[in-house]
Formats: sequence, structure tokens, C-alpha cells
Amino acid sequence: MPTLTWRGKDAVLNHHLEVPYRLLTCEPELSAGAPGQGNLIVEGDNLQALKALLPYYKGQVKCIYIDPPYNTGDESWSYNDAVNSPEMREWLGKVVGKETEDLNRHDKWLCMMWPRLQLLKQFLHPSEGSIWISIDDNEIHSLRMLMDEIFGRGRFVACNAWQKRYSRENREAIGDVHEYIVVYAMDPEAFKDRRNKIRMEEKNEASYTNPNNDPKGAWQSISMTAQGFRPNQMYKITAPNGNTHLPPKGRCWSTLEPEYLRLREEGRIWWGKDGNGVPRLIRYLSEVEGMVPWTWWPHEEVGHTDEAKKEMMAIFPDDASFPTPKPVRLIERILAIATRPGDLVLDSFAGSGTTAHAVLKLNAEDGGDRKFILVEMDPAIARPVTAERVRRVAQGYTNAKGEAVPGLGGGFRYCTLGAPLFDGEGQLSAELSFESLAHHLYFTEFGEPLPRPFVPSGTLIGSFGDRALYLLLTPGKPSLLDRAALKALPSHKGERVVFADGCTVPDSALAAAGVRFRQIPYDVRG
Repeated sequence: MPTLTWRGKDAVLNHHLEVPYRLLTCEPELSAGAPGQGNLIVEGDNLQALKALLPYYKGQVKCIYIDPPYNTGDESWSYNDAVNSPEMREWLGKVVGKETEDLNRHDKWLCMMWPRLQLLKQFLHPSEGSIWISIDDNEIHSLRMLMDEIFGRGRFVACNAWQKRYSRENREAIGDVHEYIVVYAMDPEAFKDRRNKIRMEEKNEASYTNPNNDPKGAWQSISMTAQGFRPNQMYKITAPNGNTHLPPKGRCWSTLEPEYLRLREEGRIWWGKDGNGVPRLIRYLSEVEGMVPWTWWPHEEVGHTDEAKKEMMAIFPDDASFPTPKPVRLIERILAIATRPGDLVLDSFAGSGTTAHAVLKLNAEDGGDRKFILVEMDPAIARPVTAERVRRVAQGYTNAKGEAVPGLGGGFRYCTLGAPLFDGEGQLSAELSFESLAHHLYFTEFGEPLPRPFVPSGTLIGSFGDRALYLLLTPGKPSLLDRAALKALPSHKGERVVFADGCTVPDSALAAAGVRFRQIPYDVRG
């Protein structure tokens, strides 16, 4: 398979493995609603934040949506990644140039995206997870090749075209009125079976009428032909007036003849108002569950950039300066296709918080309990825009017209990135709590997040397969695995893995008790 090469790739190839684990610090005064609702807004560099979140959410996210920088050449660059190599300092330390043909900025964009996509992949549910990425023509080609290399070409689902403008664009040689939403799924076949059909728009429902007072209700006639040539679907159909019909050139009937005869017997064939038209199939509105999504997303259905700006102005009448928000209807369409009630949604380029807004709105519409995790690195955006927007739409606000807008319900915990797991001397951070270390040890030992909710109780953290994990941690003094501590360990039929500062029990006694000792901090993987 062809791969993409750029300057700096070697330096970032495995950089996601080198990013240190950091602690998350909850900020109650910046949070909203009940803390246990499962929603999270994290302030901090998204590479660091994703690594910090991985022990808690690996393999649990059903839908990722991200709206990364489009690398247009005239935007500020917020995602410089400080990799300690001369090559990366040279390329990632520069400000993005404005020249559209300056290849330096494309190398820089690729270096920024590679490790983040590597981490995002690990969050996705192995069979039901999908990732949706907004992009435009500046990097669509690079993104497709990155995704093919990281996720695999076989996981590609679609490249949707979103009509972002409804007014004509006259500044360029050819007006730019669309962007893309690239979709990959961990298991495309499972995603196809799981994905939801989209709800019919009111304008489509209006096309269903009942001119003949059919007792089954409103209906619409649809073509009885299909593209292609299938010999067993090329039969003659005789109309009530005696005329015979064959499919048009290049097409065949959409059903086999026995199926057509059954439909005719049930009165499901429409011959036109005068009864002399070509045969068409009657489809009742009551039978329509929804429509299969397709790759053209017109602004009438999913909104446009002007709509997105008006949404921000309504929420922030005094200041709606966020430059490029997405319309809520656009993200709601993604969630309607890719999620079900109870699913977890992740957005690591959160910006104005549209993803959380869409989650809360969809939950309010269908009674679902989807959860969201947002990451925004800029405190000047994360606090006054991202979090404040979600707070207002959840709790209610007064719009630009002075009208009270009721809240959608919900809340979130607001977190910042704390200290790394290890300090400068290689010791565990003094800020580390028992619960934080327990989550980290379970994840690094078993490769899976600790099942939630986790309530610390004694030394036993949890089990996985035939192994159980224990943590001896005494604040302010060393924790020892001695004979008394060994005897006090909760029993387990399989191997018991015990983390402590030291051990005074002989190896033979540990082996007899089925215990494997791991020393803190040396056996704690960062």
C-alpha cells in the first residue's frame, strides 16, 4: 500500500508512545451540574490529554468527531508539539507560513496529526467505533493517506461533502462552498449493521399524500426499476389497459416476477392517475423508518456556517467572536448516524463546544444518555467559550433577543492537566492519589481500563482473566509487602500481582502464595 512521507515523520512515528502519562485535576468551580453524569471537558494540549485519558477510556468510545486546523496558511498554529529532537525543533518551532505553496506547513501539519490519530484510534470501540473528521481541500489528500496508514484502507467508510454555504462565493476562480467529513470505522461491516438511518425531513414527509383515501394512510410512488441488467428481472409487465412494459435501457425491474405479482395482488402497484402509466411501487409513510445516509450533505439538512455563527450569537449576545464554529445540526447528523443512547462521544479539538451541544440536544430529543469528552487546549477558549457554552445550553440562557431559552439538561466535570506521573527524579508524583495510580496500574498491567465506577476498597484493585491486582500505598511512609501484609491480601484463585515500595517476603514464599511482586516506582510503567 502506498504510504506518505514527509520531513519529520521519523521523529513522530512512535512519539505517541513517548508522551508521558499525566494526572487530571478536577476544577469544581468550573464544572456544571452533578459531577457523576459522565461528561468531561479537559483543558490542555490534546496530545497530553489523550494520553492522560487513555487508562480510563481505551476501547470505549463509539464515535469520535474532530475538527482539526485546516492548515489554510493564514491561521495561528496552536498545536505545536515540543518533540526534543533538532529536526522537530526546526520544523515544529516555526510559525505556520501564509504562502499557500509553502510545503513547510504541510510537513508541520502532518507531524501534528500523526501522534494524535495514533492515540485516538486506541479510544475507539474495537467493533462499533467510528471516527469522523472535518477537513477541506488544503489537507484532504494528506488526511486520507494518514488515515489509510494508521487505521487501514479497509476501514474507510465514506468521504461526505458538506455544503457549508448557501450564498454564492465570488472571490475565487471557482467558488468554495463545501468541506469534507471523512469517516473510518474499526469494523466497517459491523458499522454498516449498527449505523442508524437518518430521520426523514419534514419536506420529505410532505411528499407522502393520500389522493385515493387509502386506508393504510399517506403513500408515495417510487420507481420499480434498478440500475443494471439481471436476466431474471427483465420480464414483461402488462398494465390494466393492456399495454406491456419492459424496463428502460440500462435498467431492470427492482423485484423478481413472483414478488411483483404479490405486490400487484396487494394493490401496491401504481399505474398513474389515469391508470395508464408505467408501473411504480407504492410505499407507505408508516413503513418508512428512515433513509440510508449518503455522501452529499446539503445545507438545508445539516446547516451552514452562517447558521453556526447565529447559534453562537444567540448563546453569547455580548461576544460571539469564535471564528469558525460548526452548526449543531451538522454534528447532530453525525451522532444520529453513528451513536445510540448510552454511547460515549469524544472530540479532542473541541473549539466552541458544538459536539457537546449536539450530544445534549440529541439526548433531549430521543431521551438518550450519550456522554461526551471534550478536549480544548487554549484556556482563552476552553473556559469562556467551550465550557460556558455547554453550561448555558445545559442549564438555560437568555438569547440575543432577550428570550429565555430552556436548558437541555446535563452537566460536566471540568479538568486540567496536572503533573506527570513521575517527577524529575523518577519518583511517583507527590500529587498522585491511590485512585489515580490504581487506574494507571490496571491499564498498564492488563491493557484495559479499570471498570467503572471504581471505589477504592482495601488493597485489591481488581482482576482480569486469572490475575488479580493489588496496591499497597501508605501516604507519607513506605509501603511494605511483609508476611503480615501477604497474609492480609484478599484471596484469589489465580496469580496475584502486588505493587508496593518494598518486599521482605522471600521469593519462595511469594511463589507458594501465587504472588508476583512489583516494586514502586521502578516497575510502574510511564
